[in-house]
Amino acid sequence: MAATRLPGTPRLLRALNDRAALDLLLSRGPLTRAQLGEMTGLSKVTASQLVERLEERGLVRRVGEQAGGRGPNAQLYAVTPTSAHVIGVDVGPDSVIAACADITGAVIGRSELSTKDTDDPVGVVHQAVVQAASDAGTDITSVRRVVLGTPGLVDPQSGEISFAWDLPRWHRGLLADLRRDLSTPVVFGNDVNLAAVAESSSGAATGVSDFALVWIGRGVGLASVIAGRLHQGATGAAGEIGYLPVGGAEVPHNASKRGVKGAFQTLAAAEAVKAIGKQHGFKGAEAADVVSAAVAAGESGEPVLDELARRLALGVAATCLVLDPPLVVLAGEVGRAGGPALADRVEREVAAITLVSPKVVVTGVASDPVLHGALHTALDAVRDEVFGSTTG
Repeated sequence: MAATRLPGTPRLLRALNDRAALDLLLSRGPLTRAQLGEMTGLSKVTASQLVERLEERGLVRRVGEQAGGRGPNAQLYAVTPTSAHVIGVDVGPDSVIAACADITGAVIGRSELSTKDTDDPVGVVHQAVVQAASDAGTDITSVRRVVLGTPGLVDPQSGEISFAWDLPRWHRGLLADLRRDLSTPVVFGNDVNLAAVAESSSGAATGVSDFALVWIGRGVGLASVIAGRLHQGATGAAGEIGYLPVGGAEVPHNASKRGVKGAFQTLAAAEAVKAIGKQHGFKGAEAADVVSAAVAAGESGEPVLDELARRLALGVAATCLVLDPPLVVLAGEVGRAGGPALADRVEREVAAITLVSPKVVVTGVASDPVLHGALHTALDAVRDEVFGSTTG
């Protein structure tokens, strides 16, 4: 039987080769045509045609020369940074922080605005996004995607915010309002889930396909990554462990009402951390300050860390008995402040009260994890769009 020729195969192969070359230029560039050919397994002629095609479309540019032996120097090529921009936004109860990155991932613009005295969330986000783009030397027309990290539930089907416990002005319909206002794709993401994206791409969970991230800050939250994918649940509520019923705390029966705190949140979130510190003589403006002081105090601060670890272990143990991840990352302001001293205690306590014993580590993302997770999510999508259309 004669072989059946698949329609469009040469075009598909060109697209695959182009994407492989662009990914190499992002991760290992600048490179010459010959180097691209060697790394992709393409012939010199095919590699040259590929580079010419990408250069014509404005996706790569010449950035210098590489001196060789005999003959002219070889041209070096890199991805054109301005071929697209993305903006990540971290929305909190007191401020909106926006950062603009070019398609290489370099953060080139930033803005921060207060949200304390406004009833116009669209206006604040618009202003932060426009200022971040302006600070990057571009404008909103070059921005291909905006990803906003926000506390609360994001409906996986509609992409809308369905509940945000400390952002009362955020509501259903806001996504459409922002898309109309900015005239560009806008996506909401749960803040803790985005922090896990950052942890996976450049933090303590790099290269780990299964892990849980526990966030301890104003509230407590969980992100679970299973086989390399975030698990959001049917309604986006996967990870809302602040409402986890745990021993030692009253379980509310009206959890969906705004302002009602879940049982685990009352045990382990910021206000509880401050109360633990106060019992042992440690005070601070923020919960993270209390924990940092306890760590720095050495032996006298150990009771604070012991009690906090005991409480955190209740939520971590429940999570690990369901998911059985090899790794748990403690993040958020309190998790970062506790460092290895807190992580080690939680690890020992979980192993003592359950049948599982995951490794517990402190976050490896130095700053702005939600913002970096939002940028990474936006870049993944935009690179697929931009780099996936190289063959016309």
